Amino acid sequence: MDPFPNNTPPKKIYRLLRSAATFAIPVSVAALVGCQSYHPSPLDATRRAGAWRERSPTDEKVRDFAKQLETTAPKSVNFNPSDGLTMAEGEVVALIYNPDLRIARLKTGVAQATAEHAGRWDDPEFSIDVLKVTQSVPNSWIVGSALSLTIPISGRLAVEQSRANGELHSKLARVAEEEWKTLRDLRKVWLTWSADRLRLDQAERIVGSLDSVVVTTGKLAEAGEIPRTESALFKIEQESRKADIARLRGRVKEGEQEIRSLMGISPTAPASMRPTLAAPSGNDRGKLAETNPTLIRLRCDYAIAELTLLREIRKQYPDLELGPNFEDDQGQSKIGVIGAIPIPIFNSNKGGIAAARAEREVARAAYETELERTEGRLAAMRARLDGARSRRQSLDSNVVPLVDRQIDDARNVLELGEGNSLVLLESLVRAHEAKIDLIEARLEESDTQNEIRHLLGPDRIAASNK
Repeated sequence: MDPFPNNTPPKKIYRLLRSAATFAIPVSVAALVGCQSYHPSPLDATRRAGAWRERSPTDEKVRDFAKQLETTAPKSVNFNPSDGLTMAEGEVVALIYNPDLRIARLKTGVAQATAEHAGRWDDPEFSIDVLKVTQSVPNSWIVGSALSLTIPISGRLAVEQSRANGELHSKLARVAEEEWKTLRDLRKVWLTWSADRLRLDQAERIVGSLDSVVVTTGKLAEAGEIPRTESALFKIEQESRKADIARLRGRVKEGEQEIRSLMGISPTAPASMRPTLAAPSGNDRGKLAETNPTLIRLRCDYAIAELTLLREIRKQYPDLELGPNFEDDQGQSKIGVIGAIPIPIFNSNKGGIAAARAEREVARAAYETELERTEGRLAAMRARLDGARSRRQSLDSNVVPLVDRQIDDARNVLELGEGNSLVLLESLVRAHEAKIDLIEARLEESDTQNEIRHLLGPDRIAASNK
């Protein structure tokens, strides 16, 4: 059937369509003006790899951040990597270049964009109807158009804005948590690498000590003053320690690369690290729930769960749809208002409310159990620290001086030809093992201090809550 029969004047059709377009054109123009365009952003692995290899601990970005810390941190960081990076200086580099922290910070940009645009009204909806009366009537066309706008009388949008801000705070808290974990991991790897450096030094020292003893015992064996089997034991011990040196050198190189990876610099970047077994102690100021980054983040998550429940409750109350309406019915123009409001009888968002209540209980349990777990682990770490400190003090004050004195006595007696060479060998081995034990004790003590510091949280959080 021809939609425009011959008896329909073209001017009449044009007038009807123009009347309908009275609303359509302004709305369409406004929609097009507010739209954004797409611009592709392809990956460039070559450029990124080159920028990564050019990173250095002396970059301007790192120096500026170090200066900022010097003025804002409770304990200033004297940043001067020219003579080798200290552990504290390595922490500054990691906060700038660590790859995991980069991802965590970019995710806050997503939450920030959501928070900036949350709580907006829904876009208005334009509709148009064009009908034709099938019977033969003078004015057979019916054209109607309407513009409806959702008016949020339930208060849901205000809650969504608050919830989006809560999501942003949670993401920022997660960044702080990831930063603190990264520094904990960096300190742990740095301490382990430093211990391997000291173990390597001790292995090289005992090999050097055995060099002269191997020569001396070899001469004594040739003179028949000691059995050759005893002289051979020194050579066997020396070769065994040389194998330890090769193994420890590999571990030292591996540890250095792990440190570089955590700092976010390439394996070939110009940087040297200074070993240390002294871990900074934790800060006991303030309540644990107010300083531990994980607990702070979980408290933000619980606040989001509360706002989610409030939003779902607000959703059960309807929003009003209201707008102007135009109609041309068989030559008669009509203008008015259309409105609609849902009636919350059958659904009332019961499912969404029930799920939000359950999620809130999950968030509550996550916070409470983490608080209990953190308190328990902190107590365990303090007990371990007491034991490690006592062991280290005993080795440092008693065992190591005794075995060093034993080596001197055995060496003097052997040189006089009156002692047993095996006593000297045993003394050298025991002295080496005692010093290795001392390194292990110092590492355990520093590792435990590092874990306690991680549980207590950063000093700057504690200071801000004073």
